[in-house]
Amino acid sequence: MEATLQLTIDCADPQRLVAFWSEALGYVPEPPPGGHATWRDYWAAAGLLEEELPPGAGEAPESIVDPAGRGPRIWFQQVPEAKATKNRVHLDLKVGGGRDVPLTVRTQRVTATVERVTRVGATVLRIMNEPGIDHYAVVLRDPEGNEFCVA
Repeated sequence: MEATLQLTIDCADPQRLVAFWSEALGYVPEPPPGGHATWRDYWAAAGLLEEELPPGAGEAPESIVDPAGRGPRIWFQQVPEAKATKNRVHLDLKVGGGRDVPLTVRTQRVTATVERVTRVGATVLRIMNEPGIDHYAVVLRDPEGNEFCVA
């Protein structure tokens, strides 16, 4: 049996995170399968009972996919509780190009991405730019407070 990877992110507002992370990652909202108008329609056709779904679930896309098919599917699962502590897992957006690329170029690439994601709702937490270290990264929060890095 082949295993696939799906990343699931608990959240309060799936549509808000679908919009944010689609922009941040270059992903697209995942359309419902099989010609169904909504995911909720698809789930109903698959036998899920209405009472198993929270109000509004599946009316708009709650997952995103890599249009090139390389990255994992990301599902934003609506949960009732708010984020309470630091993430134990986070995403790294690796845009710098690695250590073969000059630090000045990596810094420019990271800065451009940080500017783009802050325009759509990210908040900068800290810049990782220690003198004498060949590394530049920025730690941010998405619109619901989930931490991620751009490096």
